[in-house]
Amino acid sequence: MRIRLIAALGVIVALVLGLSACGLSSGPNSVALTIYTSRPKVIAQQVVDAFEAAHPEYKGRVQMLTLGASEVLQRVRAEKNRPQADIWWGGTSQQFGQGVDAGLLTPPPAEVIDRVPEQYRGADNLWLGEMRMAEVIFYNNTMLTPEQAPKDWGDLVEPDMQGKILLRDVAASGTMRSIFSALIGRAAAETGAPDAGYDFLRALDRNTKDYPANPSDLYLRIQRQEAPVSIWNLQDILVQRSKGAPFTPVMPASGAPVLLDGVGKIKDGPHGETADTFLDFLLQPTTQQMLADKSFQLPTVPLEQPPSWLAEVGLNEMPVDWHTINEFEAGWMDYWVQNIKNRS
Repeated sequence: MRIRLIAALGVIVALVLGLSACGLSSGPNSVALTIYTSRPKVIAQQVVDAFEAAHPEYKGRVQMLTLGASEVLQRVRAEKNRPQADIWWGGTSQQFGQGVDAGLLTPPPAEVIDRVPEQYRGADNLWLGEMRMAEVIFYNNTMLTPEQAPKDWGDLVEPDMQGKILLRDVAASGTMRSIFSALIGRAAAETGAPDAGYDFLRALDRNTKDYPANPSDLYLRIQRQEAPVSIWNLQDILVQRSKGAPFTPVMPASGAPVLLDGVGKIKDGPHGETADTFLDFLLQPTTQQMLADKSFQLPTVPLEQPPSWLAEVGLNEMPVDWHTINEFEAGWMDYWVQNIKNRS
């Protein structure tokens, strides 16, 4: 009798632990939403705090894991048969396209979809563009004057830039992969082949001192004056500048690639209803206006008033065929890793 009682208790404990591991526990302090994000932690936390304030029933119950954009894709793909997260927040159109192809996403509510203009939605509305990110040059203004700083992409490969550039590690960064692919694609559009783009990246590699592993390391090393110049997205540069970093953004004369940064609901995530509530909050015009005003975001959701900082930067968009980029990016970046990086 005692043996059977112990066995029964063991089954109950295993069942409770299993439900908890799957995110199905329902206590007042249990996790109610899990977000995988590549957005800067300070910005993402600002949104989560506002969400919890608007929905007190979720106070302290939102779990957020910050990863690189490529790492988020890899993790969601690895967990496909047993999803552990509900929201995939942050990533390029190429990465979300791979997520669609792998069957990792499910559509958000129709009223949320309708807030986002059609040109900023993914296939079958399985993901939504939350913001547009201009990719620009920036420099440490304690090391270079405006006259010395590069004005366009071509200036980065001039001999006087040798050893003066730090670039975020490309292979692990969706942003850098998209920037490099846009530059290759621009050359390919003119010549019909990527070779001129590869030559440009070889010259850029020759001038690049190192490839920091993550954005935080990149910012730190630029501030430490290891090198004065880099390229990255305008939003993060302006955020760092607002926190005291001596960074000056440069809108390239020939135009900046403007990426679509997305958000999606993970298929069969453990907290689907809460995920819908979060997406509804994130893509409300009031939330997006807050992000535009306080965090230098270029929302896809139409706003009543453009942010005041936008006129200062003078956005100049480079024409980019993103359909071609989506098709060839993987091959182009494999070639860069195997034949160009650190070989110049």
